Amino acid sequence: MALITRLSRLFHADMNAVLDQLEEPELLLKQAIREMEASLSHTEKHIKVLELNQKKLSNKHTETTQAITVLEQQITLCFESNKDELARVLIKRKLETTQHLKSVSTESSNVAEHFNQLKTQRKEHQSQLSAMKQKAEILIQEAPIHSDNLTGAFHSFSIQDEDVDVAFLHEKQKWSQS
Repeated sequence: MALITRLSRLFHADMNAVLDQLEEPELLLKQAIREMEASLSHTEKHIKVLELNQKKLSNKHTETTQAITVLEQQITLCFESNKDELARVLIKRKLETTQHLKSVSTESSNVAEHFNQLKTQRKEHQSQLSAMKQKAEILIQEAPIHSDNLTGAFHSFSIQDEDVDVAFLHEKQKWSQS
């Protein structure tokens, strides 16, 4: 039973070695680098979109604040002129504009938070990408050395059945003596 287990392990080890050679680590690493660069590019585009949104929201905030200031001046004028009904309409507009300002402020803070998260994520991706590129350079520099060694490992050695029989008898004799 132990012999079968050992042969099974040997077979699995050989199959894994063959699969490792078929996978070509350099190609897998290059593909991983391309995928990381694509992800980084996507993150960069998303950051630019968020920057534009942040500018638009900032402009809306400024415009809304100015509109509230104008409405306050108009409300003051209405009270000075004893136009209570007109003041009531302007107060309603001011309340609506104030709610809009709060909405813009909330959206702006959400965009700023998401923007900061993406910038942090971009920084992490850049460091991971540079580490992967360094690994790729090392692997590419070492590749010729390893490929020579590996091709030598796969050379077919000629072992005759008689050699196996002699080695078997020798091992059996050592085992019986101990």
